[in-house]
Amino acid sequence: MDRFTISLDPRLAQEFDELVRERGYQSRSEAVRDILRVQLSARRERGDPSGPCVAALSYVYNHHERDLAERLASIQHDHHELIVSTMHAHLDHEHCIETVILKGRSRAVREFADLLTSERGVRHGQLNLVSAELGPEHSHDGRRHRHLRPGP
Repeated sequence: MDRFTISLDPRLAQEFDELVRERGYQSRSEAVRDILRVQLSARRERGDPSGPCVAALSYVYNHHERDLAERLASIQHDHHELIVSTMHAHLDHEHCIETVILKGRSRAVREFADLLTSERGVRHGQLNLVSAELGPEHSHDGRRHRHLRPGP
């Protein structure tokens, strides 16, 4: 493991230590590693916006909105190749939350998320995208393929 030293002014160090405690990290090093992973993932995506990713799209919607549930289901069916799983929960008499687990090319995942969350009646949509890498090519049952795996 490589080690490096970082200098912080006292105020920034204090705020960082508060973040470490709030998030439950065991050390500053764990927190720095997570921050670096987030930044490096964003950098990979900017460098290759069509690169592979995994993502979670969550959104809240009013199920009484005219034909909204049917429109959302139709959009999901039209993009079935991106969808790994969908979870649906009822929040109250009018509102539902759905979380869609996605994998595919970053650009296609973002376009899907924008399409879904821009539907009239959808509120509070958020996409959490993680850049991924393709593992080595191999085969199962004679079919050659590569699996997605999270970046370093």
